[in-house]
Amino acid sequence: MPLPTMTRAAVLHGPEDLRIEEIPLRPLGPGDVLVEVDAVGVCGSDMHYFAHGRNGANQLRRPTVLGHEASGTVVEAGPEASLEAGTRVAIEPAVGCGACATCRSGRYNLCPAGTCFGSPPTHGVLATHVVAPARAVHPLPDTIPLELGALIEPLAVAVWAVRRAEIAVGHRVLVTGAGPIGLLVAQAARAAGAAEVIVTDVNDARLARARKLGATQVVNTATQDLELADMDRLVECSAHPAALWQGIRTLGPAARATVVGQAAPAVDGLPLAHLQRWEIDLVTAFRYAHAFPTALSLAADGRVDLASLLTGRFPLAHAADALRAPVLDPTHLKVVIRPDGTSV
Repeated sequence: MPLPTMTRAAVLHGPEDLRIEEIPLRPLGPGDVLVEVDAVGVCGSDMHYFAHGRNGANQLRRPTVLGHEASGTVVEAGPEASLEAGTRVAIEPAVGCGACATCRSGRYNLCPAGTCFGSPPTHGVLATHVVAPARAVHPLPDTIPLELGALIEPLAVAVWAVRRAEIAVGHRVLVTGAGPIGLLVAQAARAAGAAEVIVTDVNDARLARARKLGATQVVNTATQDLELADMDRLVECSAHPAALWQGIRTLGPAARATVVGQAAPAVDGLPLAHLQRWEIDLVTAFRYAHAFPTALSLAADGRVDLASLLTGRFPLAHAADALRAPVLDPTHLKVVIRPDGTSV
């Protein structure tokens, strides 16, 4: 059968203006693969673009296909691609140019010329088919259902956060924020050998899920004081500055705080003197580099439970509803869009 030259996609034209359209696929290059998309996870960045036409400093400048968390099946591969048709894959949305000094150092997540699927103006993966560089797709182990392959990308975020936090065996770890990333970070921290993983949030349902997924303690900071001391690591996943400042105060000497939740352009209240007095390292995490293999391994052998995070499915025709769902129903954790129409 001839390869498709068009794809049906969810194209954002402006805030709350998402249209299902037929758009051209870019030609398949020698190092590319054509993937039939099975599932696309809804991320907070997608929701920001949909609601406001921007995410952080990046703004929608022209109609753009959303989505960067995807799984699917290779339909065709270019002559220089090592993957065969029929291979089930998770797509890594941002791999950098591969040629600059930053990429050559291994930190391709910081590539100045890099692009990311679904980050305007780069079209994303919320479509029936997508062409991707072969180096940006990762075969799924047989133990990972194809649909759950869409959650490998956020798990890679968590893996990278744990690496940046330098979490090691025996550490006492505080995770602030029990959204999807926080819950994945908590599981990845346990897999890295953390002795204690304490999760905070203001949503009891999410905290209950954190407990089921292995958190040793949960704290609702809307109703309880955070009475902790001498924590080794803080991983901030809520994007609320107050949670970061509060978490820093729980850290012991020579500890480390890692900012994962999207930070505001500038914030006041940084306890710099406290950080200096106790030589507490304050670091940040942006996307990931070389984290997909570890994420795939954690999910494949059950050390991280992805299925427990999946709370909703929507067909492509109802993509706008999927983007609104976590706001309208805070019990949602991870929502996926199924281009083939499968939903519940």
